[in-house]
Amino acid sequence: MDEDKALYPPIDPFSAGARGRCPRCGEGKLFDGLLKVRPACTNCGLDYSFADSGDGPVVFVLLIVGFVVVGAALWMEVNYNPPLWVHFLLWIPLVIGLGLWLTRILKGLLITLQYRNNARPGEIDRG
Repeated sequence: MDEDKALYPPIDPFSAGARGRCPRCGEGKLFDGLLKVRPACTNCGLDYSFADSGDGPVVFVLLIVGFVVVGAALWMEVNYNPPLWVHFLLWIPLVIGLGLWLTRILKGLLITLQYRNNARPGEIDRG
């Protein structure tokens, strides 16, 4: 992560993160599959070993998806009162799909912001 950044034009971390692109060049893929981060960029060779999104994106996904789906399910129950199987048929696929899609976007965003801000693990200053 200490390479010379002058060779690469600055990119928007929000667009690169949402598209799942390299935080340095904006061209290479960040993910290998759905949520697994690649070892390095295929375009510029940036080592992604610094990337540790942890549980941050998942917490926000749970809060956002939970708010949307529970609100929609309650609204549907109050207004239409469908049978229970309709709730299962609608909301379980929506939670899974929306959760995976939003997790990928937020994980990519967090990794690109870590690169842009040169984030490092916390250290204790022993003076």
